[in-house]
Amino acid sequence: MTWWKGSVTYQVYPRSFQDTDGDGIGDLPGITARLDHIADLGAEAIWLSPVFRSPMADMGYDVSDYCDIDPVFGTLADFDALLARAHGLGLKVIIDQVISHSSAEHPFFKESRRDRTNPRADWYVWADPRPDGSAPTNWLSVFGGPAWTWDARRRQYYLHNFLPVQPDWNLHHPEVQDYLLSTLDFWLQRGVDGFRLDTVNYYLHDRQLRDNPPRAVPQLPANPLEMQEQLYNKNRPETLAFLRRLRALLDRYAARAMVGEVGDSGATATRVMADYTAGGDKLHMAYSFELLSPTLSAARIRRSVEGFFAAAPDGWPMWAFSNHDVVRHASRWSDLGPLEDVAKLAGAVLLALPGSICLYQGEELGQTETDILWEEVTDPPGKAFWPDYKGRDGCRTPMVWDGSPQGGFTTGTPWLPVKAPQLARNAAAQGVGSVLDFYREMLRFRRSTPALTSGEFRFRDAPGPLLVLDRGGVTGVFNPGRAPAEWPAPGRITGPRQGARVRGGVLHLAGCGFAFFGG
Repeated sequence: MTWWKGSVTYQVYPRSFQDTDGDGIGDLPGITARLDHIADLGAEAIWLSPVFRSPMADMGYDVSDYCDIDPVFGTLADFDALLARAHGLGLKVIIDQVISHSSAEHPFFKESRRDRTNPRADWYVWADPRPDGSAPTNWLSVFGGPAWTWDARRRQYYLHNFLPVQPDWNLHHPEVQDYLLSTLDFWLQRGVDGFRLDTVNYYLHDRQLRDNPPRAVPQLPANPLEMQEQLYNKNRPETLAFLRRLRALLDRYAARAMVGEVGDSGATATRVMADYTAGGDKLHMAYSFELLSPTLSAARIRRSVEGFFAAAPDGWPMWAFSNHDVVRHASRWSDLGPLEDVAKLAGAVLLALPGSICLYQGEELGQTETDILWEEVTDPPGKAFWPDYKGRDGCRTPMVWDGSPQGGFTTGTPWLPVKAPQLARNAAAQGVGSVLDFYREMLRFRRSTPALTSGEFRFRDAPGPLLVLDRGGVTGVFNPGRAPAEWPAPGRITGPRQGARVRGGVLHLAGCGFAFFGG
């Protein structure tokens, strides 16, 4: 059963979805209470960002116990209730798995760092210093500074591609793989429908510990990581064998699926996504940062989609325009036109693409990025690179369900602020003609039009900013530009539209306009 092919998944960021106990942090009972919103929207699945036990140094992406729920979110019983309610509504549930690294509070890391001879001494990536005492390689952390931290007890460095309190598992070790597979199996037996695999291309490192070569950049970046070609700390060919082990585990269960996060963009992202999904024996789907981009352009979309399917005709992508790691696209692309128009255009384009789709909570409201002040920052990279990069807090602020002071999210003080621009876009206020109304319409159109979920695709050459996409018997024409544009009308408009009219056989599109024909 391939429910995941062409599916639409709704990403829930649990800390910010719905709080039921007044502590200002969202929880599992809150998600359960709001599942009707997702089902009514028309999504087929939900993805829960991590809810496991964690010190929360990276908001749950630092796991200390893979088989229990952090008390801030609830209990295993709460998770089971959420799963049952979701399945009752016809929603699949996939959960985030962070197995490239753990928390430094994980008991196995505490054991591993004790000395060089304990049973788990090599379960994490340890290496001796260079003769001058410096780190074993020049690898840099995504969150700033070296990717190595010195440990005085072992007299060695340990690897962490992210925070120093997020040590990397040594996935070259078969017993480490076995352990991590057992944690996934725990949740499969509990009934989850699959996994979103965090930083999947960081799983394995170069065993020879070779330095990354320099990369030319036009100007000094905020994060010096961009000055390296990351050849040896990620995207290693040995990863493929482990992905096959993951797939073999999921194939023991019916109708389960994995989607991997590829932390790259451009040609590298396309190649890795293709490698990781081709052949039917690795990931079911993968997504990258290629369309989580500063601009919405026909050229970028066409290059990404065509490039993926050319590299992996039997692979499968997942496309997203926003998530918990990037500025919300309604703000990123605000130069294209009025907010409502940009939000609807983005939804129309995304939901027409061949592949599976992921929507980020609040995207269906046209939600914008929150302006975060220094004293409000919680995100580690925001603290490291302020003010050139303010971190990811701005896209993680609470859902706004109604017009009450905290948007109906909590009766307490929210962990991140609910500010007026976001509150204005609350769900209860979005009636006929709103962004929310459009997303429901567009998702109905996608579900009722098989060509949009499984049809062949072809991009047509078009002038200026226009994107013209054929999906079987359906053609979508999109204008991601401010100026009006024209295109020969391929019939009559039969689907969602914006700023579109046909006169004398010519389709006239306003800026941010679009229309669907056929179906």
